[in-house]
Amino acid sequence: MLPLVLFWSSFGPAVTASTVLQDAPCFVDDMVAALHDATGNDGELVNSSLTLLGICRESDYSSRPVLSELSVGIRRNNRRGVEVLYPAAVLISEEDDQENIMVTFDLPQSPLFKLKPVLVLAFKSPLTDGELGVTFSSQFLQPNTQSACISGGTMYILLTGRSSEGNVDQKWKVSVQAKSPNMKENLKDVLIGGKSGSNMTPLLLFSVDTGTDRRPGSSLASLQTSSLSFLCELRRFLDAVLPQHHTEPPLLRLDSLQSLPPLALGLSTSETLLVEIINSTAPTIFSFTSWSSSQPVHPGQLALSPDLLEELRQRLEKNEEQIKEMIRQGMLPNRASEKLDRLKELSAFQRQEPAAGESQYCAFLLLKALQTVTRTYNMQKKLRATRAGPSTRGPICGLGSLTVSLEKLLLGPQSADLNNCRGSCTFPLTNSNNHAVLLSYHIERGDMNERGPCCVPLAYDPLEVIDWNDEGSFLSIKPDMIAKECGCR
Repeated sequence: MLPLVLFWSSFGPAVTASTVLQDAPCFVDDMVAALHDATGNDGELVNSSLTLLGICRESDYSSRPVLSELSVGIRRNNRRGVEVLYPAAVLISEEDDQENIMVTFDLPQSPLFKLKPVLVLAFKSPLTDGELGVTFSSQFLQPNTQSACISGGTMYILLTGRSSEGNVDQKWKVSVQAKSPNMKENLKDVLIGGKSGSNMTPLLLFSVDTGTDRRPGSSLASLQTSSLSFLCELRRFLDAVLPQHHTEPPLLRLDSLQSLPPLALGLSTSETLLVEIINSTAPTIFSFTSWSSSQPVHPGQLALSPDLLEELRQRLEKNEEQIKEMIRQGMLPNRASEKLDRLKELSAFQRQEPAAGESQYCAFLLLKALQTVTRTYNMQKKLRATRAGPSTRGPICGLGSLTVSLEKLLLGPQSADLNNCRGSCTFPLTNSNNHAVLLSYHIERGDMNERGPCCVPLAYDPLEVIDWNDEGSFLSIKPDMIAKECGCR
């Protein structure tokens, strides 16, 4: 059981650690991944990480040394060797001088404080615009005063703490001050989230030797199962490689769409069904409908025959090569290759060893994700070629892009391109039938009382949704979802 993180103050309502993890089960995994990516293979800090981690470029002291040490260690130990502790309670209040905000962290007993602690402040929405310079002062920090620069791209702030002897309760008091006095209200919003409630989630990181014994319940390995790490990495991969569409609410709810009866995915799933799903090229959405932070995540298990395992492996290799070709062509970011390697590693799907049920399932999910990515870019390429084709008249009936944003998912992708049919239906008609030809004939003869042929979808692809809930893992198929062929009707 995780210790509770309580946020309480005169500024906003209470929030618990279990609430944070239920809303964002990838919370810790995302943070460790950000630290892992903070340095390149040469050990130097990546410029984009400075903004993400709130590091001031011009300050005399920043978190650069500890950040470099953490990042290099996490890279060397393959994201292991990190211990995580949550404060038992957090109190946020204004100081008497009305200029500073005092944050008190009530920390649990732990021998880990003999190591060098790193206090991490994670934010849901740090700042809407501009930049906010902040100073943190406390006798529990080393050095006592540290700076951070928060902007719209800042998700974490790292503060180096002072190690201590013994296994006693500790209460850290940290004074927080905006460098510009008129920015105090912005600082409140960053820490507390304004009227929306708590915005900050604190925790402590300890870098440890991977060879040391770990106490049950305290390590990153116990907080983040390999299954959950795979799902979190899958979400980050999809976020990194799929085109990002920012549309205005309202969001489309998946459960508002008609579906075929859900199909359970597990050890009892028939091989005939699995063959159909593996061979399907329909785009796939990955969704959690519920999550319990007290229960470990098990995405599922499959029992594939040797022949189907080999088919799955071959399709994975084919799609992987397509993804790498997109990276070589600059269509996808270079780091997508590293994320893909990480997914293969977490799926534990190795040729030289028989694949276990869970690793089969992870490899199956990876295939569906890669199929979605390759299909997305192939469709974009097809649409660009259609638009660039020669035409002696106005746009003729054909496919166009139509993207809708989906309800907030814990995996993704967060949008779907449903396509739509656009263009004119004038003679000679595109992909028409006799009825459309007759309609066009009447219109051309001046009979304006008749409806002219319209450019409409003639064929559709389904959308597949792989969903996890309290009862297990399921595949829901939303038929007639994505337009794939247009004509005049």
